[in-house]
Amino acid sequence: MVTTPSSLPERKQKANPILNFLGKIPWAWVITFTYLAFLLILPIAALLTKAASEPFESFWKTATSPLALSSYEITFVTAFAAAAVNGIFGTLIAWVLVRYDFFGKRFLEAVVDLPFALPTAVAGLTLATVYSEKGWIGSLVAPFGIKISFTRLGVWIAMMFISLPFIVRTVQPVLTELEKEIEEAAWSLGATKFQTFVQVILPPLTPAILTGVALGFSRAVGEYGSTVIIASNTPFKDLITPILIFQRLEQYDYVGATVIGVVMLGISFVSLLAINLLQAWSKRYG
Repeated sequence: MVTTPSSLPERKQKANPILNFLGKIPWAWVITFTYLAFLLILPIAALLTKAASEPFESFWKTATSPLALSSYEITFVTAFAAAAVNGIFGTLIAWVLVRYDFFGKRFLEAVVDLPFALPTAVAGLTLATVYSEKGWIGSLVAPFGIKISFTRLGVWIAMMFISLPFIVRTVQPVLTELEKEIEEAAWSLGATKFQTFVQVILPPLTPAILTGVALGFSRAVGEYGSTVIIASNTPFKDLITPILIFQRLEQYDYVGATVIGVVMLGISFVSLLAINLLQAWSKRYG
C-alpha cells in the first residue's frame, strides 16, 4: 500500500494525542502552571517525600511529642488571636482612612504599610525594646505585674504587628466602593447608626474581613524574625513552631524538622480552607 503525503499529518496527529492536547493549551496556562510548579508544588512535594521516608511510628512520635504539641498550640492559638483582634481594629482603621480626611492621613497610610517593608528582625528588636520592663510601654504595665517582652504576650503583639496591614489593605478597597447613599437611605427609614452598620455595611464587608483575617493568620503562623527576638523561646512557655523547626535544624535533626514542618503545613492548610469556606458561605448568605 502506498502512503500518500496527505495522509502523513493525519497519522501523526492520531499517533500523538498528548502532544495534540498540549498544543491546544493556552500559553498563559503553561506559564502559570510551570511557575507554580517550580515555586510551590515541587518544594512542597519534596517536603512531603522527605517526611514520608520516615517510618510511621517515628513520624508519629516526633509529630506528637509534648514539645511539638505545645508549640502547635502556642503558634496557632496565638496567631488566631492576633488575626481576630486585627480583624476588628484593622476594619476600624480602614474605616477611618476611607471615610475621613484629616491632617497626617498620608503619614498614617505609610505607618500602616510599614510592617510590609520593615525587616522582621528590626521589628522584633523594636518591639522587645518598647515593651520591655524599662521600655516606654512595658514600664507602664510593669507595676501591675504584667510582663510583655520575652513572654507569650510579646509573641502575640509581634504577630499583631506584622499581620495588621493585611486586614487594613483588604477591607479598605471594599469600603471605598460602598455607596454612602445606601447608608443615608437606611437613616431616612429610621435606622440607627449601629443598625445601619450591622445590617447594611457589615454584610458586604464580611468576606473582605474574613479574607484579611485569613491572610493575617497565615502571615502570623509563619513569622520568625520578630518573634525569635521578643520571645524567650522557652519550651512549653512561648516557643512557637517555626523557632522549634530552626532549633531542630541547628541540632542537625533534619528529619525531625521536616516532620514538624509537614504537620504545620497540614494544620495551616486545613485552617485556611475552613476560613475560605466560611468566606464563601458569607458571600452566599451574607
